[in-house]
Amino acid sequence: MAQLSAMLQQITGDSGGSSFNPHDLRHPRACFAVARDHHGATLGCGAFRPLSAEVAELKRMYAAASSRGIGSALLLFLESEARGCGYQQIWLETRRINQRAVSFYLLHGYQPIENYGRYVGNQAAVCLGKRLTAFQAFSP
Repeated sequence: MAQLSAMLQQITGDSGGSSFNPHDLRHPRACFAVARDHHGATLGCGAFRPLSAEVAELKRMYAAASSRGIGSALLLFLESEARGCGYQQIWLETRRINQRAVSFYLLHGYQPIENYGRYVGNQAAVCLGKRLTAFQAFSP
């Protein structure tokens, strides 16, 4: 997560740490995932926490630039876990300036939604959402 915070600080001028509380992951319908290589080195991470009974919020998604496919695998895993927890949708926020992230989520079926929660009125923020289908296979 330190790598993610440093990267976000460089891209957006904000580490994103103020919008994430690790204690939110203690909820039974929350999840934190870490991707590692065969040597145990961390390649990426991601999490979701509840926004409502039907909506999970994706947080702290990160994949090292050298880890081809890890971001997609993490996202598919987290979507599958969220579906298993009973969520119908998954939402997220990223900064407009972070076009790599915006493009990544659009490529994976996320669509722009109205800014929610603390992002309402924040012109630098873009919120995206995806309806979770009844079944979507996960393949690492």
